[in-house]
Amino acid sequence: MVSGNISLLLSPAGIFRQKSLAFVQMKKTLKRVLLALIAVFVIIQFFRIDKSVPEYNAADDFLNLNAAPAEVAELMRAACYDCHSYETKYPWYANVAPVSWWLKGHIDEGRRKLNYSTFGTRTKEKQAEKIEESGEAVTEGWMPLNSYKWGHPEARLTDAQRLLIGNWLLSLALTESAGEPEEGNDDDTDDGDFD
Repeated sequence: MVSGNISLLLSPAGIFRQKSLAFVQMKKTLKRVLLALIAVFVIIQFFRIDKSVPEYNAADDFLNLNAAPAEVAELMRAACYDCHSYETKYPWYANVAPVSWWLKGHIDEGRRKLNYSTFGTRTKEKQAEKIEESGEAVTEGWMPLNSYKWGHPEARLTDAQRLLIGNWLLSLALTESAGEPEEGNDDDTDDGDFD
């Protein structure tokens, strides 16, 4: 009887049966893992990002404070303001976690480093510093970030557009740094240059 079972296991039919049982077990395990992943994905959708905008004075906005040429203002709104102001236009995928969390992290970091909506609350010295950094970042191609440009074709600046924005910002920085420092908000929470 025992030798019959061994011969059955070693026969092509027995080996096929063993492989079939292993395949069925693997299929069940994969199904459970897939269902668990789907459940986790559905559950995390309930953890939404905060898209609220704090109150701020529109008169402190960078473009309201400085007489930017119309083309520069339009380009800056398209390429800079989504991450560096309270005028963020969230794309549809900002409603899908975990992508929304990653996106919100970028926006929070961008606003922390430079927020054009509250620009007027900074000292003139800090404004001049940030204007110069912005001009360099755009001219050198550090900003906007490549990850931003993937989903925002309007932010894909040509070299001429980069120079237009960058040169205007750098000339404005020279004008600002030539003026007398004024009182403003020295409690800046940024950590330096653009990354």
